[in-house]
Amino acid sequence: MRTYTHSQQSLVLGLLARMGYPLVILLCVGLLHQTTRAVHMDKLADQKICGDAECSYVLSMATVLDYFISPDCRFLNLRKGQVVYVYSKLIAAEGAGVFWSGSIYSERYVDQMGIIGYFPATVVKETQRFTENTVKIQTTDMDFYCD
Repeated sequence: MRTYTHSQQSLVLGLLARMGYPLVILLCVGLLHQTTRAVHMDKLADQKICGDAECSYVLSMATVLDYFISPDCRFLNLRKGQVVYVYSKLIAAEGAGVFWSGSIYSERYVDQMGIIGYFPATVVKETQRFTENTVKIQTTDMDFYCD
């Protein structure tokens, strides 16, 4: 539910008093209309490997070997030499590409830090594993939801 500040509520009431009902109703409908940028995308895999049931533990660290330009909002743009923390590894269906999810870590690329997305496993090299204990879990629609 969307909440409005006192000043927003006062603005609407002031407009109601000055402009007449038809225009104010149109304005209110516009204010109440929720626009979202989130988009549901197709699943890349049905299962994934994670360090825990929530995929919140970092599995490994990897170095980007080659540039990768994101084809859509599910993926990260990667630059050669960047360091990526890997949070999950999708289990590919037969004939499908292998994708991992992670986030970029670098003082140089602060604008991209903390953004989690997918990238092809073939453009990175794992440099350090943090855990060998992994769990296999089902992916959900939220795993492939773009914001």
